[in-house]
Amino acid sequence: MLQSNKFVNRTPRFNILSEDDKEQIYDASLEILQNTGVKVDHEEARSIFAGAGARVEDEMVHLPPHLVNDAVEKAPKKVLIYDRNGELAMRLGGTNSYFGSGTDVPRTLDEDGEIRQTVAEDIEKWARVCDALEHIDFSSPIGLLRKEEENVQDILEARQVMANTSKPVMFCSWDERGTEDVFNMASVAVGGEEKLKAKPYIMHYIEPVTPLSHSKEVMAQTIFGAKHNLPTIYTPMPSAGAVGPMTFAGSIALGIAESLTGITLAQLVNEGAPMVTGGIYSILDMKTSGFVYGGPEFALMNGAVAEMSNFLNLPMFGTAGVTDSKLVDTQAAIEATFNIATQSLVGANLIHDIGYLASGLLYSYDQLVMSNEIIGMVKRIMEGIDTSGDNIPLDLINEVGPKGNFLNTSHTMDNFKEEHWQPSLMDRTNYDNWKKNGEKSMGDRISEKSEEILESYEADVLTEDKQEKLDEIIEEERENRDVKY
Repeated sequence: MLQSNKFVNRTPRFNILSEDDKEQIYDASLEILQNTGVKVDHEEARSIFAGAGARVEDEMVHLPPHLVNDAVEKAPKKVLIYDRNGELAMRLGGTNSYFGSGTDVPRTLDEDGEIRQTVAEDIEKWARVCDALEHIDFSSPIGLLRKEEENVQDILEARQVMANTSKPVMFCSWDERGTEDVFNMASVAVGGEEKLKAKPYIMHYIEPVTPLSHSKEVMAQTIFGAKHNLPTIYTPMPSAGAVGPMTFAGSIALGIAESLTGITLAQLVNEGAPMVTGGIYSILDMKTSGFVYGGPEFALMNGAVAEMSNFLNLPMFGTAGVTDSKLVDTQAAIEATFNIATQSLVGANLIHDIGYLASGLLYSYDQLVMSNEIIGMVKRIMEGIDTSGDNIPLDLINEVGPKGNFLNTSHTMDNFKEEHWQPSLMDRTNYDNWKKNGEKSMGDRISEKSEEILESYEADVLTEDKQEKLDEIIEEERENRDVKY
């Protein structure tokens, strides 16, 4: 595994919301939870809410503000995530930003340029590419294994990632049993359940059904996660004008109310249970009826949600490296750059979906590799400029004086590696050398790097005996688990 840079976002920032804006949105979310209420399709969850003082009427739960405020206070302000080897990999919270892939895309754009359904080998390859890229901090089962039996699709997807990268893993599952299976598989991978609880290596990504509905599966999974110290990402996906109000502030208030429902339940089950808020917020394109992934509205709304998460002092799940383009082209580069930069500038923490094309319906190795380069550039900007110590070397400037140069000074040798970001894909050669080297476009260089990783990179794979134990869990569930959707 190539080690990623751990902590970024030191100096540059920009603000979308004022402090008064944040107060108004939060107050609106509390009003939604108290007055409108949320539908909770899970008897135990309703009982937990009722026992804490919520008003429950049939499947509708009305959460009083004091209950929600108390949960926000009790939820951890930072969530530590480790790699498979027990090394600290991500410190979620504040304005630290980390980048990784998404989950459950229906189709893959493979290395041969073919668009098709995902197979298990694709997820294995994807995990290895994530393992190789220095600015990708976590990996996920990117595609849906629709050709596999439904009762093992989710756990087989998670298995393929765990086995082929030691970076942290974000996963999805069909139901509570699938969550437990993945938890048990991760326990095998790290050497025991107690080790996993002490140093969480997996993160569970679940969503309510916008607007204001929380399924029995999601509620059960939230309870399981809280009981087992499993970091849980509880994030909605409002589409302004469709399942959310057309006004951005209205959709954000609605979505935050949904996130707060999951956070409140988790804290009632186990005070201090690690939770991550945030979400995927955008608009319904009124011309195409599509969910916009690359537009300025996407960046604006998700940036505002990051600010709200910082306002609540909760870790934030963000989205970037995405595009509405169907190809890794100029549009893809523009949109990915814009949303990667925006999410970094507002201080989102766990930034997922790197590598998505076609509004989240297609994924691409080349988009992932290109975004890795963009992230490297943005990280250098986020490091800012250090004016301390000898970073303004007045004595050296005086010594070199007019018409001198700093090239052969020890100060240059001591500092150039820290100050100077070196690209792996951008071309900075002169025209003649570029022509001599084959006149390669950016697209050519991206594809070459993807191919090189796929052909020759040796990932930090899980030991064979542990892989066999994961397979035993899958085979047992193939026979015994019943999933109906």
